[in-house]
Amino acid sequence: MVLRRKATSRRRRSPRWARLCLVFGALLTVVGGGSVVAIQATVGAATKSVTQQSLIGAASNTEVKRASITGAKNVLLVGIDARKDALPTAGTRSDSIILLHIPSDHESGYMISLPRDSYVPIPAYDNGKVSFAGGKNKINAAFFFGSRGLTGPSALSHGFELLSLTIKELTGITPDAGAIIDFEGFKNVVNTLGKVCMYVDEDTTSIHIGTDDKTGKKAAPYVINKDGTLKSKIKGVTANFYAKGNHCFTPTEALDFVRQRDLLANKDFDYGRQRHQQQFFKAIINQAVKDGLSSPTKLPGLVKAIGSTMTVDTGGISLEDWVFAMKGINPNDLITIKTNEGKFNPESIAGIGSVELLSDDSLDLLKSAKNDTVAEFAATHPTWVAGS
Repeated sequence: MVLRRKATSRRRRSPRWARLCLVFGALLTVVGGGSVVAIQATVGAATKSVTQQSLIGAASNTEVKRASITGAKNVLLVGIDARKDALPTAGTRSDSIILLHIPSDHESGYMISLPRDSYVPIPAYDNGKVSFAGGKNKINAAFFFGSRGLTGPSALSHGFELLSLTIKELTGITPDAGAIIDFEGFKNVVNTLGKVCMYVDEDTTSIHIGTDDKTGKKAAPYVINKDGTLKSKIKGVTANFYAKGNHCFTPTEALDFVRQRDLLANKDFDYGRQRHQQQFFKAIINQAVKDGLSSPTKLPGLVKAIGSTMTVDTGGISLEDWVFAMKGINPNDLITIKTNEGKFNPESIAGIGSVELLSDDSLDLLKSAKNDTVAEFAATHPTWVAGS
């Protein structure tokens, strides 16, 4: 069966929107600790930057007549890299895929990262412009096949919908809400803060940004394949290098660092990049609390910059209900669980290239999110829980 729908989009103002960030990806702390009162007095115009849009679409649970905030929740978080060279007409691939599981008591949260190269079945789909016959591929290709040929909100809606349908077919999970986070937009967040400081846990070499040895100007240090993988080194260009240790990143450096996976010192590829992105988000939170919330001149721009990075689908539950239900969760206490125990499990597939196979235990982990037994899985698989 080929699914097809028309994307819809809407915007809604709410002075409490920023509290929603906790639900949609460990950003809630930006307005925690009573700071929402200060925000209400300063960000009336800034809330316009938050887009609410239908994303889950046909993957939503049609058997539920009215969405409720009670019970366990699964929120699908998708990171995209909207650089100029990622043309919407060519299709956009999801760069990061995280399933945020909130147990029924709403007192904790678990972030399950799915490697973008996970080899999974993708259902047939028609976005109204280009149809996809269905078949097995890398999971990030689902967003690509759903969005190709489209631009703007329509590309986001259809890409997210097919990814949601793919995860539903793989795990049986119907996402209760979803969010798209644009990594490129975080340049504006770091610009507002001035810098973001964090600990780099492994030597990292950039494949995107370097310096021409003769001219001293910025230049690409590597030739990159169309699928984003590394092809070859360019002579005479020294790549940016982020040594293990403490760093304060400029906006350009920060976004470059969290994009890297090919030349990580520990050769942990997608798992390393996932970890660095999560560390980056936490560093932004800490920097925002330290340098943003205490500054009445910086706060409005900060809130607006964060809001502009996100497109959300609340699943028919009001923002206020999400805020109230999740108010007891501290983003710093969110537990990250690694599929495949954080170990790369590759296989080469003709016509697709190197993919990652999800182990039986990884599939059990995903099923535990459906059954609200993630805590039990984590207790019996302690090595799957990320240390940072």
